[in-house]
Order: sequence, then C-alpha cells, then structure tokens
Amino acid sequence: MNYQKEEIKQGITLHQIHTENFKTNLYAIFLAIPLEREKVTLDALIGAVLRRGTQRFQTQEAISKELEGMYGASFNCGIEKTGDNHILKFYLETLSEEFLPEPEKLNEKCLSILFDIAFNPLMVNGAFKPEYVEGEKKNLKQIIESKIDNKAKYAYDRCIEEMYKNEPYGLYKFGYIEDIDSITSELLYQRYQELIAKCKVDIFCSGRLNEQETIKQIKENENIQKLQERKPQYVINNEITEGKKEVQPNTIEESMQITQGKLVIGLDILNTQENSRFIASVYNAILGGGANSKLFQNVREKQSLAYTAGSNYLRTKNSIFIRCGIEIANYQKALETIKQQLTDIANGEFSEEDLENAKRLIVSSVDAISEEQDTEITYYYGQELSDRFMSIEDYKKQILEATKGQVIELAKDVKINTIYFLKD
Repeated sequence: MNYQKEEIKQGITLHQIHTENFKTNLYAIFLAIPLEREKVTLDALIGAVLRRGTQRFQTQEAISKELEGMYGASFNCGIEKTGDNHILKFYLETLSEEFLPEPEKLNEKCLSILFDIAFNPLMVNGAFKPEYVEGEKKNLKQIIESKIDNKAKYAYDRCIEEMYKNEPYGLYKFGYIEDIDSITSELLYQRYQELIAKCKVDIFCSGRLNEQETIKQIKENENIQKLQERKPQYVINNEITEGKKEVQPNTIEESMQITQGKLVIGLDILNTQENSRFIASVYNAILGGGANSKLFQNVREKQSLAYTAGSNYLRTKNSIFIRCGIEIANYQKALETIKQQLTDIANGEFSEEDLENAKRLIVSSVDAISEEQDTEITYYYGQELSDRFMSIEDYKKQILEATKGQVIELAKDVKINTIYFLKD
C-alpha cells in the first residue's frame, strides 16, 4: 500500500502517500476542532488572517514572491465542516524534486513555509496585526452575505441548519455576521492560541517522497518542535456513532424571489451497524446517484417534475439529502413521487441491474480517488476522522459485496427528518 502514517507527537500525525502519478508534490495541514456556536466565526476568520503573513514573510506579497522562486509553487487555504468538526485546511503544491533542473531541498522549503503560515503567524504587540484582522472581517462578512446568491446551495445549507438545529452540524462553517464586529485582533489571537493547543493536527505529504527524509525534516522543523503534545479535542463521526430515532418530519417553506423552486429532503438512516456505510452508499446510488437512479428516471425523466433530481450520502452524519430543482407549482406532486421512490426501494422494487449500475457508479468514483492528489488526501483524512481505516481496494470490495437483501433492509430504516422548500 502506498499510504503510511506515523505519530510525530501525541495529537500530531504525519500521513505520507507515495505516488508517481504526478510530477508535483502536495503538502497539507488540517487542524480539527469541535464545532461550537461561540467559536465558529472566530475559527473561520483565523485561517483567513493566517494566510496574510508570518513572522518570516510579513505580507501575502512576500509569501507569493517566495513561492514564485520555488518553481511556481502554489498555496491555498480554507475552512471546512466535516461531521461535528471545524477544519482549517492549508495546502501547498510544488514540483517534485526529481524534475528540478538542479538539486535543491524543495520539499523541506515547502514544509517550512506551510508550517510557518499555520504555526508562526505575524504578531503585533502580542496579537494579530489589526489591519489584517479588519480586512478579513470585511471579506468574511461578504462571504456570509453572498451565501444567498447560489439558491441550490443555500437551500441545502438551510435544510441542514433546520435538521440539525441546536446541534454542532447545524452551524454554518463561515460563522455569523452578528459575531463579526465584536472580534478584535487580541480576541482572535487568544482563540488561535487555544485552538493550536487543543486541535488535532494532521500533516499530509503526497508525491514522490523519500519517507524517512520527510519524517526527519518535519521532526526537526522549529515550528513543529514548538507544538505541545495534546490529547486532541475532536469528534469521531461514523455510521456507528450517529444513533438516531424516528421523528415526525418537519416541513419548512421559505419564500424568495426565484423562478425555480428548490426542494431538499433530509433523510435519517436509523441503521447504525458496523460497515452499514457501504450498503448506504449503494442505496443512495440507486435512489439518486446518477442518470440510472430512481429520482432521475421517475421524478425528472418520466414525469418531468424536476430540472435536477439527485441525492448525496453524508457518511459522517449517517444521513442522505435529496435535492431537486422544480417548478414551484409541481411541489406537492414532486414530493409524493419522491416519497414513492423511498417506498419502492424498501419494498424491493428495483432490479439486479439497478444494483449493479449503482455499484459500478461508486466503484468508478472510488477508482478516480487516486487520480487527484487532493482527492486522495481527502479520502485518507476522512478515514482518520471517522476512526475507520480502510484501503481504497478494500473499500471497493465492500461495495461490490453488497446484496439486494441488505439494501432492502437498510431502506426500511431510512426515514424523512426534514423537508425544506424554497419558493417564490
């Protein structure tokens, strides 16, 4: 297997993916901390401020100039919500040392810059630089205000917010506008120190790697040496942890100036057996995973009730979300047709061909994981956060072994939790 991991310090893990499929190496740092309403806006702001400058490179221009001198290395960072965790993500991509015109310790340089950005921020009078904080507060406010622009994504986020109301997963990953004005550079730096001391730290290296040399370079890096061991505070989410009870479905209708209605239905999977995620993946593919799915064929093609119709399986919360773009007048009929698909699958009204098509769809997407470095990193990080490690080959094997009977049994445990409809 081309993947290996090693604990650098307690709570700080190095993951290496050796691959010769690319001429580039990709390095990433993920900082995971539990989602909290009081901290979510602060955490979203921290990543944006960190990329503005470090003690060594005090401006974005200085960072960019350094990267340009490293054969056009590129840096990116962001914030993500995975299960009940808030994840700060930092990526740096560069040319593999094998392809350099002259020998150079480019890998070590890349790791050094990445660690500098994440762990050695620019400070002024014991806090973040106020000018950077104020600038990123404005940017964050614009990001939050613009979430309404993409109506399909907005409806999906609102369904999650309602389905997981008063729970961590219901929080918006970029935080809330009402929190922003009161954030000072001192308060933000105080939160950063708390986060860095408690978070789960995962370092990923993908490419043509000298594994032992990489371990040595990381362990000897001064920013890594500064980090304290920790019992990391993060949440393990998998198909076993997400126990649920059947509830009376909650319906929310919201009005906005739109021409196409957005219908999102949140489904709970009550089955929490070990490895039920593979059966759930196959179920979801049959329900709404592609052009052969029940939703696409019956809601969109046969009855012309939807412009778009599909579903996605959210393993970390053991949920499925059906998403449709529909004529607003078709709401009731579309909803009834969708419910009928759920009933039909639970009654076994799908063929072996449907089952095989679903498996092929999933296996095709799993085969594509190794074709993108960031996708492969995301796969292994998902395994890490869920505390359920499985190689890509074993994952495919589990999918292929799913039976029609298993899908039917799981389908009986799929219940509607929330119906969200965005209309005019």
